[in-house]
Amino acid sequence: MSKQDSLWFKSLRWLQKKLVHTIVVPQEPFKDLNLDPEKPLVYVMKTESLSDIAALSEITGELGLPSPYEPLEVEGRSTPRVVCLEGAKPLMGKRESNEFFLSSFMDLLKAHKESPDLDIQLVPVSLYWGRTPGKEDDTMKAAVLERENPTWLRKCLMILFLGRHNFVQFSNSVSIRYMADEHGTDKRIAHKLARVARVHFSRQRKVMTGPVLPKRQALFHALINSESLKRAIQEEATSKKISEVEARAKAMEYLDEIAADYSDSLVRIAERFLTWLWNKLYKGINIKGAEQIRQLHHDGHEIIYVPCHRSHMDYLLLSYILYYQGMVPPHIAAGINLNFWPAGPMFRRGGAFFIRRSFRGNKLYTAVFREYLDQLFTKGYSVEYFTEGGRSRTGRLLAPKTGMIAMTLNSVLRGMERPVTLVPVYLGYDHVMEVATYHKELSGKKKKKESVWQVFGALRKLGNFGQGYVNFGKPITLHSFLNEQVPDWREEIASDPEQKPTWLTPVVNTLANQVMTNINDAAAVSSVTLTSLVLLASEQNALERTQLEKQLDLYLKLLKDLPYTSYTSVVEGDGKQLVTQGLELKKLQLDSDPLGDIVSIDESISIAMTYYRNNIIHLMIIPSLVASCLTQHERITRDEIKAIIADFYPLLEAELFMGVEDTDKLVEQILDLFIEQQLIREDTGFSVVETSINQLLLLAGTVSETLQRYAIIFNLLADFPEMERSDLEAESHKLAKRLGALHGITAPEFYDKNLYRTLSVKLKDLGYLKDNGNKADVERVRASANGLLRSSVRQTIVDSVAAERSA
Repeated sequence: MSKQDSLWFKSLRWLQKKLVHTIVVPQEPFKDLNLDPEKPLVYVMKTESLSDIAALSEITGELGLPSPYEPLEVEGRSTPRVVCLEGAKPLMGKRESNEFFLSSFMDLLKAHKESPDLDIQLVPVSLYWGRTPGKEDDTMKAAVLERENPTWLRKCLMILFLGRHNFVQFSNSVSIRYMADEHGTDKRIAHKLARVARVHFSRQRKVMTGPVLPKRQALFHALINSESLKRAIQEEATSKKISEVEARAKAMEYLDEIAADYSDSLVRIAERFLTWLWNKLYKGINIKGAEQIRQLHHDGHEIIYVPCHRSHMDYLLLSYILYYQGMVPPHIAAGINLNFWPAGPMFRRGGAFFIRRSFRGNKLYTAVFREYLDQLFTKGYSVEYFTEGGRSRTGRLLAPKTGMIAMTLNSVLRGMERPVTLVPVYLGYDHVMEVATYHKELSGKKKKKESVWQVFGALRKLGNFGQGYVNFGKPITLHSFLNEQVPDWREEIASDPEQKPTWLTPVVNTLANQVMTNINDAAAVSSVTLTSLVLLASEQNALERTQLEKQLDLYLKLLKDLPYTSYTSVVEGDGKQLVTQGLELKKLQLDSDPLGDIVSIDESISIAMTYYRNNIIHLMIIPSLVASCLTQHERITRDEIKAIIADFYPLLEAELFMGVEDTDKLVEQILDLFIEQQLIREDTGFSVVETSINQLLLLAGTVSETLQRYAIIFNLLADFPEMERSDLEAESHKLAKRLGALHGITAPEFYDKNLYRTLSVKLKDLGYLKDNGNKADVERVRASANGLLRSSVRQTIVDSVAAERSA
């Protein structure tokens, strides 16, 4: 009888099963790690451990993986399914030699030497009983419960106290066939395999637990005694005419206000609460791209998460997802407005550090904050901040605030050699709790100050919020980014470290815009966002159910056949399923008459639904613009359509943070798909298939309000070529309000002054404004914009501009 089949061992496994709750990372190893189910598989573990193998055996069946107790049959010989790097640590005395365990690798290599067709996948498996990172001055509790090499007695205590927080992490497999073919099969290669595995497990532990945590007061004193803060304290004392002791005390106050006080115990408690909360709120959280971020952590990158900001839930959601994906929750830059009791202290213990809205004029605070942020980077803590500076009230990305990005870049310039990587993150929801509040604020109501009563009020409104979405975008490694933008940056900084480079501000602005573009590149299309996009383009925000389903099928085909980027995700299912989901979430309204079902957006939430539409409008804006060209011109050629898109794309790029590399190619693909779907036909030019006109008109409706804004701007520029930028912004906003009142435009972003400011800056960059002599270009773009509008809207704009001219 084998050991695992004995009554004693079965009894221990039964007891362990009752005590242990295991979280698997990643949740779908075959999919996320590209394991081949047709090839044999062997697990590699760092230390021989009966309890670890027992925990592994409890999850392998559900994942479709072989049991660790099931031997591998190779060429008629039975080989253990698990190989370890070292034996268990005895309670007393020395650990046995690793030579015995090295022989396991030798046997696998030998089998590949004898069988040329054999290819075993070696899959590293790490188990973590709790994830306490430890502190620089460690406690007895950590010594007893959390060690890499516990004795059997210590492991029993770990299972007893930390068994409900057991993580099993699978890593990318290594092909022994590749190792054998490339490097040979002798003992030297076995040693190399074991050495690589040890390095892997060491790095993986750091990814899972994070660096050790400093004592808070010890950190403060180390920062206060840094050369940069000593200088800042002296300058504060001199400028404010106070003693250095008083200036030092003020600096300590700032540190106490800013610094996080991360607690692993609170994180473990919060994990249970958040698991309950997400299960209460959402039917599921959809995640894309986590594996690439785990790999960056594993490769030693300093990771800075830069998500979009939709809701106060963002802080909780991203930290929770990272924790469950086998990464340490980041230290989060939170607005000082969130530092209220009891949320503030809890956020601080969860890793939040607090930042004032403005540093202007306070040099000491600026120096303290920079030094603290630099310390986080140096010690290897991942960090999270929101480049928008606040939550988006319209569903579109806001123009980035560059302060935090500039500080991050400065840390690199100060000599940080470890790669620093920004990870853009798209966060999306089928329901954002604050949406109703946002629209009250946009209509002029004063923003309420955050308080504990708001928290209780939000908890009372918990319900079915559908799905949540976390998509990790394309990372930006700052050293590589600087090399591209300023190839000789290292030499320039080395020659004069104290001088601010002239190129720094434009490079920071470019980087900030690239971050926002990468966030939008990772957008998540859901049933709510896509149905709102369709229905809000219809005249009464209502369509026959069959027409809505057909339109959704067209959009799904566009999004799947012509993916925006590889980071974008698109909801599964067809138009019929998406409508059903929208009805279940009470985002849509269903009415019936003798002729069939009508699906609509209730008037009371129509403005709120623009928020969800705006989350993904950039994904469909070019197909919509192509459709507008086709429906507003009886006959138009490919080149004419591409020319119109080329004129408008720079403005779309500026306001929607788009990153389409080749618009001409995309237009060609869209037109070919329309032909394939029998929406249009082509001879000397394009004409619309009469039976499909409604589908194209609906698609064109998505870009209509954008084109109206552009028509206002270019009609003003054509008639007032000497107009200053500030006047253009003011006049455009005034005419937009008039147009909205006359034609029933309710979307909040249509009246957003910041949007007109963004467009005016881009117009200046493009050379359309005063003293650039581009009147012919302005006239051409005006004609294109006017030609794509409904006649009534066009006439309102033309008449309004004429009235301005005669005023």
